Order: sequence, then C-alpha cells, then structure tokens
Amino acid sequence: MARAAPRLSVRIDLATGRLGPGKVELLEEIGRMRSLAAAARALEMSYKRAWELLATLNEMFEEPVAIARPGRNLDGSTELTPFGERVIALYRAVERRAAHSALAGLDELAAATRPRRLPAAAPKRGGRPDRAPPPARSRRARPT
Repeated sequence: MARAAPRLSVRIDLATGRLGPGKVELLEEIGRMRSLAAAARALEMSYKRAWELLATLNEMFEEPVAIARPGRNLDGSTELTPFGERVIALYRAVERRAAHSALAGLDELAAATRPRRLPAAAPKRGGRPDRAPPPARSRRARPT
C-alpha cells in the first residue's frame, strides 16, 4: 500500500493572535466570492464563525484585511482590502518556503511510518463476537 505524502501546516503566532490556514482560506474565499456568507458556505462554516474569524483578523492588524458592507447587493457585501491581499500573499510565501525547507525531513518521516491499515470490523451489537449473548432475565413479579 502506498504511503500518503506528508503535508506541512503552518501557523504563525503573532503578538496579537494566530494566523493559520483556516483564516487565510477564509480570506481567499472572501476575495473570490466578495461575500462573507458565500465564503462561509463554500468552507462549510457557519456565518457566525466566519464573522468571528474576520473580526479577529481585522483586530490583529493595524489595517483591516476586509471590509464588510451592511445590506445585501448583487456584487456581494464583503471586500478584501489591498492589505488583506498582501496578508494572503505573505502567508502563502511563508508556507511555500517552509514546505520546501522541510521536504527532506518530511520524506524521512513519511518513510518511517507504518502503512495505513484498514479499521477492523466493528463487533456485532451485543458485545464481543466470540461470546454468547447474556441469558435473558425472567420477568417475575416483584414482591410488594
């Protein structure tokens, strides 16, 4: 069985918060969709969670990464700022450099892992399959 290629995930701990793949992916979707609600749906995330993440991102930096416009319109209601686009570009550059630098170590770790095994079949209902089911209880009337 072939081993899956290892994947590196980068999380940057800044003084004001964390920047990682989830927040950056949200920014990318906002840039594509021009809508926080549509970005949340595309990422299978609640609108509330997406709103909280965007608020966190806007609080982390001196400049906003995106601007939400109240109300609905056909063009969407949330736009990335030029600074938001720069945050995405910087994060993806760091991610590429980290992945390139870690390639030899990741390959060695992958080679040292056990092959993935299929999960064992779950025991049948009622306990272990090699044991007989417990005896049925009698339904005698209780003394009063």
